[in-house]
Amino acid sequence: MLGVLGPQIVRELLYYVLRGSCGASLQELVNRHTHFSQIAKALRRIENQYAENLNVEQLAYEVNMSVSAFHHNFKAVTNTSPLQYVKSYRLHKARLLMVHDGLKASTAAIRVGYESASQFSREFKRLFGITPSDEIARLRDNSAIMQG
Repeated sequence: MLGVLGPQIVRELLYYVLRGSCGASLQELVNRHTHFSQIAKALRRIENQYAENLNVEQLAYEVNMSVSAFHHNFKAVTNTSPLQYVKSYRLHKARLLMVHDGLKASTAAIRVGYESASQFSREFKRLFGITPSDEIARLRDNSAIMQG
């Protein structure tokens, strides 16, 4: 593009884009010290280490935010609290382990960081509206029907 338009035209186009309605958002995305990039760093940590004992204070510290600022910005980016995000992420991962890897609910619960199988079952049912064992049976029935 630079060879066709020339550097001055490219610079002018960038100026108009950055001054336009999306300009502030684009500038925030390229600035590594924005709240968005800090929360993205926390999300990567959660998604890479979801089975570990994660706490909000440590996550906030790692992204150089106070706990209250972290809560506020996390919710602004994800529409949920940090603890709810971790819980939901773990439950979705456990569901995948049960369905795709054939793990029992108790094994999947431990693998994603739950210490109590009963707590896992309660939270699974609250999120998905079905118990883990019923979900496994339902998905296996669906799989058997699709296979044939």
